[in-house]
Amino acid sequence: MFSRLAATTALLLLGSATAIPAYAQEAPTVTNAVVPDQDPFYATPPDIASYADGAVVSSREVDIATTTPARAWQLAYRTNDSHDMPELAVTTVLVPMTPWTGAGTRPAVSIQSAEDSTGTRCAPSYTIRMGTFQDKNRVEAMLAENWAVVTPDFEGPKSAFLTGPQSGHAVLDGIRAAGRFAPAGIGNARWGLDGFSGGAAASGWAAQLQPSYAPELGFVGAALGGLPADLSTVMANVDGTMWSGFIFGALVSYTREFPEAGIDRMLNDNGRADLARGADKCVVDLLLAFPFRHLTSATTVADSLRDPRLADALRRNSLGGSAPAMPIFNYQADTDDVVPVGQADDLVRSWRNAGAIVETIRKPQGTHVSEAGAGQLPALEFLENRFAMDGPLPVNIDRDRQLVR
Repeated sequence: MFSRLAATTALLLLGSATAIPAYAQEAPTVTNAVVPDQDPFYATPPDIASYADGAVVSSREVDIATTTPARAWQLAYRTNDSHDMPELAVTTVLVPMTPWTGAGTRPAVSIQSAEDSTGTRCAPSYTIRMGTFQDKNRVEAMLAENWAVVTPDFEGPKSAFLTGPQSGHAVLDGIRAAGRFAPAGIGNARWGLDGFSGGAAASGWAAQLQPSYAPELGFVGAALGGLPADLSTVMANVDGTMWSGFIFGALVSYTREFPEAGIDRMLNDNGRADLARGADKCVVDLLLAFPFRHLTSATTVADSLRDPRLADALRRNSLGGSAPAMPIFNYQADTDDVVPVGQADDLVRSWRNAGAIVETIRKPQGTHVSEAGAGQLPALEFLENRFAMDGPLPVNIDRDRQLVR
């Protein structure tokens, strides 16, 4: 079982020390890619509502440099936003050229990248063509397993991150689109989900919504690392720290996705300027633009996170309630400096109480960034076990990260 995993370990370790800023280290690829805002491929057709969920609106084959030879396509497809209104999203599909000779259909994994951005130029479908995709090592490792890989622009056309239902819809409809796209040959595949941090949130929402939103899809499991489940707790933790740019990015996102919430009416003059300054920024740009800022510096209320306008939006986009039907693997460092481990533990208990099977690993030491790299191999091992089905069925188990070999 671990022979292929041993061969891919080096790929995973290449980016294990950097995580969030890793994409800045990638060498740009020579490409004629056009930024999404100027690319007609991303334009929403006026009849988008006439398409079924996950229907492919348009497609194109693209060149993406990978260590494992693979064909790649991009699919524009219909999905739904947080209000169940139709919108267009794009996903990138990569299929190894080596035929699948294992049992059943070729496994397929949807990787949700922690885009955490407010501009479409940061979307995976664009950065993967430019050679600046931050989860390139995850893609390479899974292609080396001879699995198909998709990575959706789950933030949608409004570039809204931490918008739970919208991101879950985009992930599931992207999987539908990939399965229906005949040239890729994925068909009725067995699927896995993978994501860390903001990508884990999107994966978690997809897992949680799947039984009701896309019950026809078959999943073997989901690997979720550094999971921001309770957004109020996460935002309170990063407020006034070097990570406070996440709060201001969320403000931009929520004013776009939930204009009816009136969050913009909480803002003072500084906050309105911040809203404009926080638009069209990739994750590192956000962090550099708003370090060590307190949310109260941008609002007219003393306890901004408890104001009903923002608190309700954070609650609506936090995970919990219904449980995933697929097995879940959740990994995190106990000393995570961005996403408190306690709120992930609370979600695990909630999901288990609702009937979900969740395996957890907690590393005694480590940061959010370090665990993004360190957790990649255990996540890959989990998915390989689930695809192979050659081990015991998953049960609720909590393990110290030191027990993993």
